[in-house]
Amino acid sequence: MKLYIIAGEASGDLHASNLMRELNLLDTKMEFRCWGGNLMQEQGGVIVKHYSDLAFMGFLEVILNLKTILRNLSFCKKDILDFQPDAVILVDYPGFNLKIAEFLHEKGIPVIYYISPQVWAWKQSRVKIIRKVVDKMIVILPFEKDFYARHGMNVEFHGHPLLDALGINNFSPVFPDEKKPIVALLPGSRKQEIQKVLPEMAKAALNFPDVKFVIAGVASHCDEFYHKIAGNNSIPVISGRTYDLLKQAKAALVTSGTATLETALIGTPEVVCYKGGNISYQIAKRVIKVKYISLVNLIMDRPVVKELIQNELNTVNLTNELNLILNDASTRELINRNYAELREILGGDGASRRAAASVFGFVRKRIQ
Repeated sequence: MKLYIIAGEASGDLHASNLMRELNLLDTKMEFRCWGGNLMQEQGGVIVKHYSDLAFMGFLEVILNLKTILRNLSFCKKDILDFQPDAVILVDYPGFNLKIAEFLHEKGIPVIYYISPQVWAWKQSRVKIIRKVVDKMIVILPFEKDFYARHGMNVEFHGHPLLDALGINNFSPVFPDEKKPIVALLPGSRKQEIQKVLPEMAKAALNFPDVKFVIAGVASHCDEFYHKIAGNNSIPVISGRTYDLLKQAKAALVTSGTATLETALIGTPEVVCYKGGNISYQIAKRVIKVKYISLVNLIMDRPVVKELIQNELNTVNLTNELNLILNDASTRELINRNYAELREILGGDGASRRAAASVFGFVRKRIQ
């Protein structure tokens, strides 16, 4: 079986790699050609483009990089046709992947969308395109099944694959002998978001001399990149061990995105941070139709974790919120109760295995 997989971000690389691991168990001769990252490569994927070269954040940034995006689209279409896959699996990354889905539909190549675009947040008109060009949709958030049902689509929910990713991880302390409480700083994976958020996190760290702050880096950025942006070389950077760091941390400051959910499922109290370019933020504020920016609060439909957005993301607010979750027992107890409820809502382990079985059965039926 030959599958072409497109993931444009770090979270997509993680979930696609777990799906690939389960697919390899179903077919030992599986061939993967991918847009993704190191985790997908570890599962046997031939990486055509790395996600670190694909992530453009915000409306203005997309416009400024439009030539590169169009060039990537053209290359991707040709590469798929040359590979002649039995099906293409698209992982989130909607601005790019929906264009590819339309092309594949015209060419008669089966399209599986794994991890729905967040059309419930904005651009709900995209549902019409999805309904027309996607052959199978697998969602990972429970409320998405009802959302698509209201738009005339029967999609599958097999649970959230993060529970699998966390379940197979054997945690080990990053700093085994550390006596100080640790606060993990997760400034994101894109250069643009790191440049906006990390300086605010680093300034807040100065108010906690008895706490060890650690930056959770990604392999695509060197330590010097983080130190230059933070303006503080004394904050260590640990790359490739984010889950280990979160498990050991007493608290975390986390850029909005999948990392907010990862942090909650590991059980680390967090403050969610977001700051974008002013033009992009003003546009987003007018078109996005959700009450919260963090997946934790969206799934729970209430403010379980504190969100500091744009101008609210400053040293004073970060210091106050961090003080609460580090030092107030009742705050930590409430967070822990909410986290336990969150895990129940998302279901148990095995989401990646069930999704892989569904994908495998669908493709096998199409090629027989």
